[in-house]
Amino acid sequence: MKMVIAIVQDKDVAKLLQGVTREGFRATRLASSGGFLRSGNTTLLFGVEEQRLEALLSMIREACRQREEMLTQVQPIMGPVDAYIPFPIEVPVGGATVFVLDVEQFIKV
Repeated sequence: MKMVIAIVQDKDVAKLLQGVTREGFRATRLASSGGFLRSGNTTLLFGVEEQRLEALLSMIREACRQREEMLTQVQPIMGPVDAYIPFPIEVPVGGATVFVLDVEQFIKV
């Protein structure tokens, strides 16, 4: 038995949960937030048998693709008056961070 912890961007959660539920996987959903972009994330917990692990990881890869997004970063301008101009940069977002842990014992009550 494995415990899969997947940290997924909120934009990708609905598609992922729809797919894994259709395939019979069960998930516990926890709200979380990201650090760099301060965007909403969702942490999903899955208990999965070893023989179904690769199927679950494949579904996570399919639903949680990384993409580029424009972020406006404010840059200071040196001069007699403090001024700031917006400076757009492209940053990668999306994807998923996945941890796979061995489960010593699983009890469902």
